[in-house]
Amino acid sequence: METFSINVGVEHMRDYLMSRIDTTNPVETEKVGRYLKNVEMYRRMERTVKEEGVSQLTENASQRFVKAHPLLNEMSKVNSSIMSIEKTFIFKPKETKKKSLI
Repeated sequence: METFSINVGVEHMRDYLMSRIDTTNPVETEKVGRYLKNVEMYRRMERTVKEEGVSQLTENASQRFVKAHPLLNEMSKVNSSIMSIEKTFIFKPKETKKKSLI
């Protein structure tokens, strides 16, 4: 099975979001910035987990056990923030093309 990248460049996301919102609205513009910062943060955590693995061996005195990578919980929180911000965007209505009757 061939793997493929589903990550879209942050610049492309910024351009798309900015084209869909009222850029004169400072609140909407700030939400785009927060959204993109959360996406970047999530991607950094994702790279770290990929490099270090999803589980870690922990040694505490004579105890040894495997536990989930601590960033997995943080990734879940950041993902929830991303989804929450997405729900609050006020997008401009899409322009519909009028068909010519000629």
